[in-house]
Amino acid sequence: MSEESVGGTAQQEPADDGGGEPAAVVRLTAFVAGRVQGVGFRWWTRARALELGLTGSATNLADRRVQVVAEGSREACEALLDLLRGGATPGTVDHVAEQWGNARGEIGFLER
Repeated sequence: MSEESVGGTAQQEPADDGGGEPAAVVRLTAFVAGRVQGVGFRWWTRARALELGLTGSATNLADRRVQVVAEGSREACEALLDLLRGGATPGTVDHVAEQWGNARGEIGFLER
């Protein structure tokens, strides 16, 4: 499989929020600064995102940051954000800036 392979093509169904209603699907965009290019960071992020049932992408930016886009439940996106900030990533994360928005229907998880 190539580096940009999709990690599954099924559209994610929103999880039940415990009250019988599907949980809202959100979009997290995280800009990760530090030594995060050339160290397996995007691969690691993709693996964690897929474990959490998220869709999206991890993209190297020209300014040496990685942009992580993840869609799924708010809880799963927050768990990924915690992992990005948690100190167990490849390389070194100095700072993570986050933005939240409405899901756009990402499918799979790409490394770019």
